[in-house]
Amino acid sequence: MGVSGSGKTTTLEYLISHLSKEKYKIGSVKHIHIPNFTIDKEGTNTWRYAKAGSKVTVAISPHEIAIIKKTEASPNQIDEVIELLEKEQLDIVFIEGFHKTISKKQNIPKIITAKDATDLQVTLKNAFPPVIAITGVFAQNSTKKVEDKIPLIKIPAEGEQLLKIIRELLKNPPSF
Repeated sequence: MGVSGSGKTTTLEYLISHLSKEKYKIGSVKHIHIPNFTIDKEGTNTWRYAKAGSKVTVAISPHEIAIIKKTEASPNQIDEVIELLEKEQLDIVFIEGFHKTISKKQNIPKIITAKDATDLQVTLKNAFPPVIAITGVFAQNSTKKVEDKIPLIKIPAEGEQLLKIIRELLKNPPSF
């Protein structure tokens, strides 16, 4: 969790690359805030199907499957996506975005990223536990601890510390 430019993608890229090398099966979800964004391009067959009225279109190529679901924005979207990903039997799913929904879920461990101390305080204030670490731009530039129970981790230099926390969560999942 964190604002744009705070280091979320850098943190997740680090975690995904290292954990996937360890043979963990990883999924990721990215919330895109760009109005009218679509992965579907005008004129393609899948675009034409949607324009004709298809609510769900599946595109299958030799190395990818894309499910394009036409829908109105709703707070439940992340729950629907998590339910869909549960069928994939992944070890871990990283979610970037959906701040308003994820921040309130006490069954989802969170990594907070921040640009500066003020940004960090606002994000922490709105995040229900568990918060497992603080990373991002603030962590890179900080030399002091924020809270004793939440480690401040510089990625990539101290990334192994965060990997260790996540491995432990995977071995011994907390009961929520």
